[in-house]
Amino acid sequence: MSHATSAPLLEAVSLYAGHGGVPVVHDLNLTVHPGEVVVLLGANGAGKSTTLRTLAGAIPPVSGQVRWMGKPTRAPLHRRARRGIGLVTEERSVFMGLTAEANLRLGRGSVAKALELFPELQGLLKRRAGLMSGGEQQILTLARALAGEPAGLLADELSLGLAPLIVRRLLIAVRQAADRGVGVLLVEQHAAQALAIADRGYVFRRGRIVMSGTAAELKHNFDEIRNSYLAGTPAV
Repeated sequence: MSHATSAPLLEAVSLYAGHGGVPVVHDLNLTVHPGEVVVLLGANGAGKSTTLRTLAGAIPPVSGQVRWMGKPTRAPLHRRARRGIGLVTEERSVFMGLTAEANLRLGRGSVAKALELFPELQGLLKRRAGLMSGGEQQILTLARALAGEPAGLLADELSLGLAPLIVRRLLIAVRQAADRGVGVLLVEQHAAQALAIADRGYVFRRGRIVMSGTAAELKHNFDEIRNSYLAGTPAV
């Protein structure tokens, strides 16, 4: 699917990102259009999570610009969330002492919408999140984010430590969200599985993009991407 005709939903323009004014991500330029899945690939410490958190407004950029719906923004995370950015971090952000249903009610969407997207949560509504498996907790986290019908979804390591069947379920849900028009930026260690549902991707090494292209192009260069993972010493 080509998205070149639509205006970007989310953009990084000459973005430098890091903590305490020290950049670990350098001169980043990327775009995410409505209705596409864009994946960020690279070794641990390459700068992917820092990029995602900066684009979401969780940390301010060192320099450069983040644009949301065509306009530069320096708004913090909670204000960007109100403007349609959904963020799923690698820490499962569920309230362990609350039931699955109570967790869903804390989101921006309805419980009914979450169940429409993830019917498997129906039988878990009265269960406390702390008693759910890691996979069930991550499904709950993603269900809450997508039920709010965000314009854009930023997801960091959805599949961390999860069984292959759960990983597949989460990635299919992400693809379906994009097919409904959501622009998705995905940080993912399971490169082959992520590329299977992605439209485009960027490969990071030491805080810089070293390769980008369509999912098909990146799959074709998969050996090179794998070498990038192995050679990728952390940027921090």
